[in-house]
Amino acid sequence: MGLLNQVDPATAGAGIKVSMFATCIGDAVYPRIAEAMTRLLARVGVRLDFPQGQTCCGQPAFNSGYWEEARRSASTLLEAFADSDFVVGPSGSCIGMIHHYPKLFEHDPVRLAMAEELKAKSYEFTQFLVQVLGVTDLGASFPHKVTYHPSCHGSRLLGIKEEPMALLHNVRDLELVPLPFAEDCCGFGGTFAVKMADISGAMVTEKADHVLETSAEVLTGLDMACLMNIAGQLRYRRQPVRVMHLAELLYEGVSLA
Repeated sequence: MGLLNQVDPATAGAGIKVSMFATCIGDAVYPRIAEAMTRLLARVGVRLDFPQGQTCCGQPAFNSGYWEEARRSASTLLEAFADSDFVVGPSGSCIGMIHHYPKLFEHDPVRLAMAEELKAKSYEFTQFLVQVLGVTDLGASFPHKVTYHPSCHGSRLLGIKEEPMALLHNVRDLELVPLPFAEDCCGFGGTFAVKMADISGAMVTEKADHVLETSAEVLTGLDMACLMNIAGQLRYRRQPVRVMHLAELLYEGVSLA
């Protein structure tokens, strides 16, 4: 399905059952992103459910070398989403972690099969809209100057590049300006920011410098952990750049249209 296909938002997702993977930071800190996703998916006719058994994807434990603990979290997700047709989350990082599940369960044939199935049906939010539904135009309007940060896991692990651009280019009145050195990490990296605080701080300072170079009113992206890190640096410097997940931007744009 081509990235520039435009379909009727009222029928694009008709009859498709989708499960939301809220992620830890979305559930605990930014529930408004899950709400924006829910409303946007409803706009394109998606039937959305929320398995109550879902938990952390296990990435902090996995990245720290605690694979047994990561397997316990991963097993919970395998069970929670076993009956889902699709799983959609607002984080390339957490969806990317699911791509590591086959490695976690390579010596467990039953769990390995479940892991491969979950990997195949899990999508980051913009991937699902563009690749699965073929939707690139939600009818949004957002009259602001915007720059986009491509988070590391989404862009490098999942290859998410054209999807957010296709959606942003179809938002009316939005001025999209390129972010210098956009591919550079923001310095968060989960536990990296704690273990290597000085290096992490230098990286996010540099990232904030580049955001300010654009003179953008709004910074958007696909991973709220990365955006939270950059937003903290901007607030520390008392800079009035608004930081929004792309789902929030699109939903606000739909509301304004």
